[in-house]
Amino acid sequence: MIRNRMSLGRKLLELFWAFFCIGPSTLGGGYAMIPIIEREIVGKRGWLDSSEMNDILSLAGSAPGGVGVNAAAFIGYRIGGVLGAIAAVTGITLPTFGIVFMLSFVYGWLDEYPKVIAALKGIHAAVIGLILVAAYRLARTSLIDKTTAGVAVITLAVLLFANINPTLVIIAGLFIGIILVKAKEWLGVKVNTEKPLAYVRKTELVYPEYYI
Repeated sequence: MIRNRMSLGRKLLELFWAFFCIGPSTLGGGYAMIPIIEREIVGKRGWLDSSEMNDILSLAGSAPGGVGVNAAAFIGYRIGGVLGAIAAVTGITLPTFGIVFMLSFVYGWLDEYPKVIAALKGIHAAVIGLILVAAYRLARTSLIDKTTAGVAVITLAVLLFANINPTLVIIAGLFIGIILVKAKEWLGVKVNTEKPLAYVRKTELVYPEYYI
């Protein structure tokens, strides 16, 4: 019993520390965190595999709230249950809250300085790169055939050119996926729900270290 408690306590501490390091090392919000979360959880610590991580990120992106915090909650729960979710969410939000709290006092004094403006522009560009890497990584494992690629293209076009709530698009995607799978089964077409594991490992990206 004591050994089990020590093991759980150590796991919770590791979860807290992993996400505590992820939080302050990421600029640009939840989607910019995705490459770093995957690098830490899948590549460095081996707590989850790529398939599990992709499922979690899909759920985190479709659920209400920030994708980074959602992902931390899902991953924490998957590894350590309710206490694991609490540890992961606390770890990812605590340092960010502290940094934002301190910056809120000084931003009003520095926001008109040309060098500060230039630095923020550089950060904006870097954040776009991080988000594109996250999108590319998800696409490599989520777009498994022409059907899923077509759904992705149509969804992108709808979001760009139609004034539709993204929540409705996510819900529509859920039902479209079910309908397409059932239609393929009815037509006798082989249904693939994921890429072969060997292919996923072969195409997996190696991310540079972003940690402080």
